[in-house]
Amino acid sequence: MVYTSNSELTKLSANMTQKYELKVLFTGYSRLNGNVLDANCTCTLIKGPINVIIDTMTAWDGRSILNSLKENGLSPDDINFVVCTHGHSDHIGCNYLFLNAVHIVGFSISKEDKYFLSPDFSKGEEYVIHDQIKVIPTPGHTLQDVSVLFQNQGQTIAVTGDLFENERDLLDENIWISAGSDNVELQRKNRNRILGMAKFIVPGHGAMFKVPQCNG
Repeated sequence: MVYTSNSELTKLSANMTQKYELKVLFTGYSRLNGNVLDANCTCTLIKGPINVIIDTMTAWDGRSILNSLKENGLSPDDINFVVCTHGHSDHIGCNYLFLNAVHIVGFSISKEDKYFLSPDFSKGEEYVIHDQIKVIPTPGHTLQDVSVLFQNQGQTIAVTGDLFENERDLLDENIWISAGSDNVELQRKNRNRILGMAKFIVPGHGAMFKVPQCNG
C-alpha cells in the first residue's frame, strides 16, 4: 500500500483546517569559478495539512534547513513527504533529517526499508499526494527525474529541479544542455510539456519565474 493512502494522511487531508502554500526556502545557483563549479539547488516547501519539502540541498545545509523550517513553524518531524527531483548530491543531501517522511527520490518511492512499486513512474504514472499536489515523471536531465505540480487558486506551479536550470535557459538551451542532460530530446519534450501545464516554474538553480505565455 502506498503511504498516501493510509488513514492518518487521508483524515488529515479530508479534515484540513488550513490552506496549502508554496514557499521557496532557498534559491539555487550555479556559477563557474575557474575549474570549480559553485552550485546548490533550490529548496521548496509546500506547507499545509500535508507538508512536503522538495530537494534538500547538500549534506552541509542541515542547519540552514532546520532554521528555515523553524521560521515556518515546522520541525523535520512535521514533514510528511520528501521529494527529490533526481538523485544528484546537491538535491538529496539533507534527506537524513526527515525520518517520519515518505521519500520520493527520482523514480524511487520508499519509507525506511520498504520500497513501493506503485505507482510506476517509468510507465508515466503519477503519485498523488493530495488533489493539489502530485509528482509526475519528467526524465531528461537524468533518466529518472520527477517534478512536483502544485495547484493553487486555479494556477499550477511546477517544481522541476534541473529539468529547467533557470529562467535564462528559456532563451538559451545551451544553459540546460551544458548543465548535463542524459537525454536531450527527452528533456526538451518534458520541458515543453511543463511549459504547457504550468503558470510558474521553480527551476533547479534559479529563482521561480512566470511562464512567458502566461500573461494573465
